[in-house]
Amino acid sequence: MPGSYRLEHALMTTGARIDGKAKAAELATRITAATSELREEHGLQPGLAVVIVGEDPASQVYVRNKQRTAERCGFYSVQHSLPADASETHVLAMVETLNRDPAIHGILVQLPLPGHIDEQRVTQAILPAKDVDGFHYINIGKLTAGDTADAFVPCTPAGCMLLIEDHLGRDLSGKRAVVVGRSNIVGKPMASLLLAANATVTIAHSRTADLPGLCREADILIAAVGRPEMIRGDWVKPGAVVIDVGINRVEVNENGEPRSHLTGDVDYEGALPNARAVTPVPGGVGPMTIIMLMSNTLRAARLSAGIAD
Repeated sequence: MPGSYRLEHALMTTGARIDGKAKAAELATRITAATSELREEHGLQPGLAVVIVGEDPASQVYVRNKQRTAERCGFYSVQHSLPADASETHVLAMVETLNRDPAIHGILVQLPLPGHIDEQRVTQAILPAKDVDGFHYINIGKLTAGDTADAFVPCTPAGCMLLIEDHLGRDLSGKRAVVVGRSNIVGKPMASLLLAANATVTIAHSRTADLPGLCREADILIAAVGRPEMIRGDWVKPGAVVIDVGINRVEVNENGEPRSHLTGDVDYEGALPNARAVTPVPGGVGPMTIIMLMSNTLRAARLSAGIAD
């Protein structure tokens, strides 16, 4: 028995790196082919509009990546850049114009918005049928109810589920999932998707008692808290699949010089010896978020024309 246990433990703790960039590239190839087919058979080109307010450097990078990916997939892609002092009324008017534009199937307002603009009011102004971010309350409600036939799932959780499926399959019956983070963008929709796949789900947060102990019970561990390397390697159950949603820029000293680099919410090197598979940062969840935005936009275009998935 002890020898058998050691062998099983060794097989479980292979510590595979989950390559989100490669998975996203695979999906991009499929989406590009489907887009070409949609144009040839139905004369329909998916249209994605991105609205960005202000000149936040990180937002500018995200928007460029999204626009570049949309163009590579064969989409009609437009960007509307508004000054940082643009009024809420101006932003809402832009959203309404895009709601009425038949060439646009997906609308994305890049967050965060400047403090004088109510993000909730803006995201809820987007038509649910064009809400490819999955932030509208109608889409959120349908996801929670398990009725996603014509709804859009937030891109990051949707991408995370595909990475989990690659390692554990679609049916997660008997698996214990712990989601660390309760945001409306990641934590809550992630829990809904895991529940729909038959996992037993716990949502943890800053006020959860004995968080390390809870994490050690997880077959699937999702970290989405925005705190660099908060999840330590010894919090990871042997054989767990670990999905790190965090993107944190931290300052380090290299050879006496300050440098910044990206890190996740999980101590990647510490988790690797225990986990069955772990997403790195960067190169894990990030590319999946962008490609799922393209998937949602393609789906929105098809739904707009009454074409079955």
